[in-house]
Amino acid sequence: MYELLFWRYLEETYLNHHEVYEALVEKEHVEGLETLPVQVILNRIASVFSQWEKVDENSWQNNSGKGAFQVITTPQSIKIDCYGTEGKTMDLLVDVMEEFKCPLYDPQIPERYDEMSE
Repeated sequence: MYELLFWRYLEETYLNHHEVYEALVEKEHVEGLETLPVQVILNRIASVFSQWEKVDENSWQNNSGKGAFQVITTPQSIKIDCYGTEGKTMDLLVDVMEEFKCPLYDPQIPERYDEMSE
């Protein structure tokens, strides 16, 4: 499994990404993060992946290739667990989240890809 996590900081806020990640995975509220339009984001993912089979409310499976993913949400975050998913699929998910100004945090590295990163 490969984890992708997305959130958006409030203006002028900058926190320790890994601590934010750990809190969000535990579904804790984090001061300094914006509330996300979770349902709008889920609808956007569903429309971008409309060719994929929707396994349940928050999971998609690629019937014409490799991979599946599950979206786990909190009011402040979108976590996507990718199972055997190709890089281009993950890039597409990252692009969708960029539309909502939510850069990727990759806990495997760990690194957050936003304009504040040098």
